[in-house]
Amino acid sequence: MSRAEFAGLITPDALAARLGDENLVIIDIRTTADGAKAAFEAGHVPGAVHSDYAADGWRARIGNAPGMLPPLDHLAALAGRLGIKPHDDVVIVPAGTAATDFAAAARVYWTLKFIGHGQQAILDGGFKAWTADPKRPVATGASAPKSAAPYPVVAQQGLRSTADSTLVASRSKQASLVDARGPSYFEGREKSAEAARAGHIPGAIQRDYAGAFEPGNGKLKAASELEQLFAVVPQGPVVSYCNTGHSAAANWFVLSEVLGRDEVALYDGSMTDWTQDPDRPVATGKAA
Repeated sequence: MSRAEFAGLITPDALAARLGDENLVIIDIRTTADGAKAAFEAGHVPGAVHSDYAADGWRARIGNAPGMLPPLDHLAALAGRLGIKPHDDVVIVPAGTAATDFAAAARVYWTLKFIGHGQQAILDGGFKAWTADPKRPVATGASAPKSAAPYPVVAQQGLRSTADSTLVASRSKQASLVDARGPSYFEGREKSAEAARAGHIPGAIQRDYAGAFEPGNGKLKAASELEQLFAVVPQGPVVSYCNTGHSAAANWFVLSEVLGRDEVALYDGSMTDWTQDPDRPVATGKAA
C-alpha cells in the first residue's frame, strides 16, 4: 500500500482486512479515568499495542505551556518502543466516544508525520466503531509491542508553527489563523488555567472543532459537510491553534488530511504558550 493510499482515515472493515500484516502497527491511545491500561486489557483490536496519550508524553510541558512538541529524542524513543519502523503502516485507535478522543488521535498522527513518518491513519469511529459489529474480533490481555530501534527522525518543520512564526502570520496576514476553541474561550469570557490572558490571537477565525463531528460520538462528519464548515477559511497557508494544541490538531487533520489543503501548520503551544509573553497581542470579543 502506497503512502498516498495509507493516510487520513481507515474504516473498521479495511483495518480488519489488514490484521496480521507484518508491517502494520496498531496503536490504541485510549486514556480513561478508570485506567487506560485496564481498558485496553479488557478489549482491543487484535495485535494492537497500547500507548497512553497522556502518560507516554505525546505532548510536553515546557514552562507553563502543557501541550508543546516533546524533544525529538523522546519521540524517537517512543516510536521505537511502540515498534514503529519507517516503512510500517500505523493505525491510531481512539476510543471513538467524543470529539476530544479524535483530537488526541489527530495529535498523535500529526506528531508521527512531523518526525517524518508518512504512513498513518486514524480508525474512523475509533474502538467504538470497531466493536459496533460483533463479528469483528476483540483481543484481551496486556500490550506487547515489538520494540524497534529509535525512530530515525527527519523533522518536517513546515507542519509546525512556533510563537514567532504565528506572530508573523498574525501581523502579515500571509496565513489564516484558525482558532479551534468554543466562543467563550475565543471571546475571552473564560480561559485555560495555564494561559496568562483570555482571548484570541488577533485576526483569527473561530471554528469550534466539535462542529466537525457527528453528535454524540467521535466520528467525523462527511467530507462535504466539512468543506462547508471550513469554507470560511481562505485558501492558502493556515495555522491551527487552540489552548494546548489538542483540539487544534483535529482542525489541522480535517483541513490537511481530509480536505487536502496545502501548507496547514499546527501551533502546538497555542494560547497557553502565546500568552506567556506579555508583548504578544491578544484580542477579545466576537470575530469581526
